[in-house]
Amino acid sequence: MSENDDWPFADPKNVVVFTTTRITKQNAPILFVTHDEDDGSWQFLDGGEPSYDVASLVSLKRIFTLDPTIGELAELPCGWKAWRETKESPWQVFNTSGQDEEGN
Repeated sequence: MSENDDWPFADPKNVVVFTTTRITKQNAPILFVTHDEDDGSWQFLDGGEPSYDVASLVSLKRIFTLDPTIGELAELPCGWKAWRETKESPWQVFNTSGQDEEGN
């Protein structure tokens, strides 16, 4: 079994994602995730006030290593978002694109 057999995302491990230093340096939980409709980029946020002061770009592999539960969202369609109250809470997903899961 290769290392890639356990990789849940269609995106490569080295794809750049948006996050915050509160997550990468202060161990804040990931509570809000967006899979952007316009360019397919991912954002992994902590629910705090977003600002350029705490913005960070990291690889998808790094963010997955910090919180493997985001793997549950690997098939989140573009234009959809997910949130949870705590790291232990289940993900709630919602569509912001006006499209269904198949992109129609």
